[in-house]
Amino acid sequence: MHAFVLNSFLSLALAGSNKTDKLALLEFKAWITTDPFGVMTSWNETLHFCQWHGITCSHRHKRVTTLTLRSLKLGGSISPHVGNLSFLRVFSLSNNSFSHEIPSEIGRLRRLQHLGLQNNSLSGEIPANLSGCSELNYIIIGGNLLEGSIPKELGTLLKLIKFNIAYNHHTGSIPYSFSNTSSLEVFGAAFNSLSGSIPDIFGRLTNFYFLGLDGNDLSGTIPPSIFNVSSLETFAVGLNYNLQGTFPSNLGNSCPSLQTFAISNNQFSGIIPVSISNASNLFELAIHKNQLHGEVPSLKNLHNLGRFTLAINHLGSGGTGDDLSFLCDLTNATGLQYLEMGGNNFWGTLPQCLANLSSSLVSFYVDYNSIFGSIPKGMENLHNLESIALSGNRLSGLIPPEIGRLSKLYVVYMEKNSLSGNVPSSFGNLSRLTHLHLHDNNLQGTIPSTLAECPYLMNLTLGGNNFTDIISSELIRSSSSYVHLDLSRNHLTGFLPMEVGQLINLEHFDVSGNLLSGEIPPSLGSCKSIQYLDLQENFFQGTIPTDLSSLRGIETLSLARNNLSGTIPKFLENFTFLQSLNLSYNNLEGAVPIIGVFRNATATSVQGNTKLCGGIPEFQLPKCEFRHSSKRVLSLTLKLVISLLCGLSGAFFSFAVLYFCCFRSKKKEDPSSDSENFPKVSYQSLVKATDGFSSANLIGMGGFGSVYKGLLDQGETTIAIKVLNHDRHGASKSFIAECEALKNIRHRNLVKVLSACSGFDYRGSDFKALIYEFMVNGSLEEWLHPTQTSIDTDQRPRSLTFSQRLNIAIDVAVALDYLHHLCHVPIVHCDLKPSNVLLDNDMIGHVGDFGLVRFLPRTLEDGFGNQSSSIGVKGTIGYTPPEYGMGHEVWPQGDVYSYGILLLEMFTGKMPTGDMFQGSSNLHNFVKAALPEQVLDIVDPVLIKEKVEGEMSANQHLTEASTTIRMTFEESLISILGVGVACSADIPGERSDIVDAMVEMCQIRNKLRADKMLD
Repeated sequence: MHAFVLNSFLSLALAGSNKTDKLALLEFKAWITTDPFGVMTSWNETLHFCQWHGITCSHRHKRVTTLTLRSLKLGGSISPHVGNLSFLRVFSLSNNSFSHEIPSEIGRLRRLQHLGLQNNSLSGEIPANLSGCSELNYIIIGGNLLEGSIPKELGTLLKLIKFNIAYNHHTGSIPYSFSNTSSLEVFGAAFNSLSGSIPDIFGRLTNFYFLGLDGNDLSGTIPPSIFNVSSLETFAVGLNYNLQGTFPSNLGNSCPSLQTFAISNNQFSGIIPVSISNASNLFELAIHKNQLHGEVPSLKNLHNLGRFTLAINHLGSGGTGDDLSFLCDLTNATGLQYLEMGGNNFWGTLPQCLANLSSSLVSFYVDYNSIFGSIPKGMENLHNLESIALSGNRLSGLIPPEIGRLSKLYVVYMEKNSLSGNVPSSFGNLSRLTHLHLHDNNLQGTIPSTLAECPYLMNLTLGGNNFTDIISSELIRSSSSYVHLDLSRNHLTGFLPMEVGQLINLEHFDVSGNLLSGEIPPSLGSCKSIQYLDLQENFFQGTIPTDLSSLRGIETLSLARNNLSGTIPKFLENFTFLQSLNLSYNNLEGAVPIIGVFRNATATSVQGNTKLCGGIPEFQLPKCEFRHSSKRVLSLTLKLVISLLCGLSGAFFSFAVLYFCCFRSKKKEDPSSDSENFPKVSYQSLVKATDGFSSANLIGMGGFGSVYKGLLDQGETTIAIKVLNHDRHGASKSFIAECEALKNIRHRNLVKVLSACSGFDYRGSDFKALIYEFMVNGSLEEWLHPTQTSIDTDQRPRSLTFSQRLNIAIDVAVALDYLHHLCHVPIVHCDLKPSNVLLDNDMIGHVGDFGLVRFLPRTLEDGFGNQSSSIGVKGTIGYTPPEYGMGHEVWPQGDVYSYGILLLEMFTGKMPTGDMFQGSSNLHNFVKAALPEQVLDIVDPVLIKEKVEGEMSANQHLTEASTTIRMTFEESLISILGVGVACSADIPGERSDIVDAMVEMCQIRNKLRADKMLD
């Protein structure tokens, strides 16, 4: 009887307990608000709750022991009623979207062994009463929004094996109480905000194998005891930034099980322990961004190494030994994927064994070291390579074309080396390529159009090389995905392709420091994503296109040092994001705006545009003078009278001219219809402008006439007037030739013709004149060989600095290149000499006097045809090539000879017709015989004095720096004079082309600028 009653009681009690679990589960379901897979639909009355999805019950009592709903995209909150599942051992909701706090009621689950809530959106703090779950083995709650400190009460969980709270927002320090958790094997708290030092507790844990504290704010040193734990497999403390100290020499012996050693982004110092090679299970060795130094020890036993990153330390000798021998040890690591060792002091050559590294290698970075020599062949064996970085070394030689076979390659960094030769056309095979950085090398040739076959190429930087020829329209195509395109500081010529407007994703575009000409393509306005646009230091002309008004997101715009004209566009005032605007050294005119970026004198530069006015006071420009019609209003009657008188006067003047021409019927008709392309200026205006062609305004005399200085427009415009002397034979022919030449050409380094005058003077004699832009600083000859008269007149020293001479020499070379190669009809100047090189206010060289030019129509064979023989073309003695004296026809190589002599004269200060050059002696042979050893004995003493005074002002005594400066100065002079000798060779076939001379001179200037030795 008693037994029956007892069994009935137990049955009722058990039924009640089962009901409690069921009610708790239904409450848990009610708090779920998102169930995209409908997994909770099984939680209904048709099934026993032990058969619901994710539920496991005990066999005997049918109590819930496991509640596991992982990776089901469930959302909502965790019901506190889960604390009523008193038999629960496993509670796992990982990889869902639960939010709000972890219910503290979970602390009542005394049988709970596994709590897995990682990768949700839970917030609040870790409930301290989880310490009541005395059977807990696993607390895995990382990847949430939890905050606050780690409860010290959790240190009482003596059975805790794994504790992982990584990727939360926890603060505070690591509690010392965890030293009591003798069963602890894993402590993961990476990527929180923990602070303080790492406590000396983990070294006491005999089964401990994983410590993950990456990405916190920990500081101090590592407790030595942790490196005595032989079971340690993972030691990861990277990205704390302030951990420091050294590592024991026996690290690889005391931690033989080590698989991950990650200490990156800290302040660890000392050397890499030699014993590290004994940790033969090591897979990841991440020691980059610390203060480590010394050699990299042998790694030949690390067969399992997959990731080796040691970049940005102080490793290597920097020049006292071969620091890269360890790379050959890595051929034993057959699974190596990442090798990154940039930013150290490694010295030596890349060994050929690189070709034998693991074919699994994905990333190979050795950038910014002191590595020299060539890129080893055989790298095509690394067929899984995705990124390669060799930047910032001293590598030379060619880029191996075989790299183009690495089909998975998407990032190539080889900039800032001394690589030469061409860019391999095989790079067009890199179909995944997104970044190609080759800037600041010695690469040459044309930019391969095959790069257009790389459909994902976003960043292409080729600046600071020696690329020539045009920018191919094939390189810039509609399917291009360029975001960053840098072709600056090369020798690219021709026009900027209109196709540039198809680069709709372009944000950074730089073609500065080239030889580009023509107008700025209006299609650039279609690149509406541009933030940085740099076109400076070219030869662009015309106005600034109004189409650029659509570039409303632009931040930096530089158009400086071109030949742009017209007014400053109003739309630049409205660019909200524009932070830097450089329009300096062009031919812009008119008023400078005063709003937008123009309000900031440090952000805007307009200097060197002599016709600008207005703007803010900091620009120091003259005030704009506006002529208002209100000053003098003429009545309608008066206007009619004036118009009638002007008409009668015009008719009378025409009749008089007609009569006068008939009276002079024996005179030839004016042959110069060629001047009709220029706006006419009357003879009377020129008489007034020159004060009757006063000798006080005479500024020069040539073979066919005289040059006067004049003032037009009521003294507002200074001009130079070349008046032909008709008494000289060939003067009219010279005038026609000069008109024909100047009406077809326009260039920054050619003298600009403003107008022409062709008619009769007061005596009825033929009068012809050309009106040029006045060059304030006169001719190059006046500066190289100043006379006492010019010194007395100017009251200033007439000497050119080294920098000025170099710039002028390049200006002249660029002008000749334009005449020979870029004009519609090639032109030979025939009379290049210092007196025909004029200097403007900024000491920019302009080639003038086109009275002897010859036009050379191109032949179908892509050569030059000749219009006439040069018999009778004398040029100027000393500058005329020797072949002209033997009847050779005019050709561009004649100008090259003249340029070579000009260059030698500029830097030696010696005239080719000087007294020292008699008989077979000439300036060419004089310089050639002195190079290179005696270069300082033949250069212009003014340059030597300039350099010595420059050194003395900076250093009152000889220093290593000044010695280096002198050596570089001497090397520059040898190179420059070498160009002059090469151009002025007597045998035409031995002469350089003007393009080669121009390129070499630009290279000399670029090197001096890079060394900060040129102003």
